[in-house]
Amino acid sequence: MSSDTQKRRKPQQLRGEQRMAAMLDAAAAVFAESGFDAATMTAIAERSGSSIGALYQYFPNKLTLARALREQYGEDMAQRWSGLTTDAAHLSVNALADRVFDLMIGFFDEHPAYFALLNATLGYQRSADARQRLRAQFGAVLRQKNPEMEEEEALRTANVALQIVKGLNPLYAQASAAERRKLVAEFKLALQAYLKIRLHKSSAG
Repeated sequence: MSSDTQKRRKPQQLRGEQRMAAMLDAAAAVFAESGFDAATMTAIAERSGSSIGALYQYFPNKLTLARALREQYGEDMAQRWSGLTTDAAHLSVNALADRVFDLMIGFFDEHPAYFALLNATLGYQRSADARQRLRAQFGAVLRQKNPEMEEEEALRTANVALQIVKGLNPLYAQASAAERRKLVAEFKLALQAYLKIRLHKSSAG
């Protein structure tokens, strides 16, 4: 356990939880506007309506704020993928690829700080458990589309498909609004083509 995690104060009551949530919302806004490196604890405290001392009680530095936000984002993403898993059996391959990227774009729009934190040096990497969970979720989606697909093949295909999806991130972050729409359309085509080949090959034996 890191020293930052050990020092971080845990809210004991609803009021404390609400205050911490306001601090995280403020941090997300400041990170999105200024970038992680330029963001300051003073600006985050002011945005949250808290004193700098109160902010430090909950988050000793902006690294702990960033890590807490990344944890929140990971949970949000997992919930979004769970909903996709439920609906996947009723979607065409094209519709599935569309939903995957629509899911990602919705996530980006709701979490504008995501890109500011994506390449920030936070002193840790996303846990293997989180990566494995996402791969397993998408593997389950693929097996719903083709029940004959072996689990190992589904996981391998999910890994490659997720790399295609992940490839959008750095391009999307730097593009204009008009270019973003075009990029998403191109990545949808790439994912559709890949999934059609893999799902058809599996069903053909």
